[in-house]
Amino acid sequence: MMQADWEIKSRAHQCSRTGKGFSEGEFFYTILIREGDGFRREDMSEEAWNERNENIQPFSFWRSKYEPPTLRSAEPLPRDDAEGLLRRLIQENDPIYSNVRYILTLMLERKRVIRPVESSDNDMLVYEHLATGETFVLSNPKLSLERIPEIQREVSALLAPSA
Repeated sequence: MMQADWEIKSRAHQCSRTGKGFSEGEFFYTILIREGDGFRREDMSEEAWNERNENIQPFSFWRSKYEPPTLRSAEPLPRDDAEGLLRRLIQENDPIYSNVRYILTLMLERKRVIRPVESSDNDMLVYEHLATGETFVLSNPKLSLERIPEIQREVSALLAPSA
């Protein structure tokens, strides 16, 4: 049985096949390959992508434009916004929060913080963080419409400032 959610993997700054660094604005491909109970992420140049062994079918892949990392200013206090909460819940990987992780992911997709990426498995959802290039892989909880308001209330409670 595969783990419920996968840790967040950051975008590489060089090609996994050639070791050559990516240049700003250069297009590259990201592939996810199933390995044991998880996934291995590879970022590769277009040249390496075109020369790869096409018999190896990735779980998911997408093309992105490389943007070098930007320095973030340190926040005086950590804030528990939707993205921060999602990151924390993925790291904790408690199955009780699978529905909450899903709603947070939808919120971030709607705010254009992350974008969905196709995957070969309907039970898994793959997202790419638009600013950082990080990959998020989550179980698809296949929520019914009737359950969404209840989960939204739970998310709101988790995001509310603690008194």
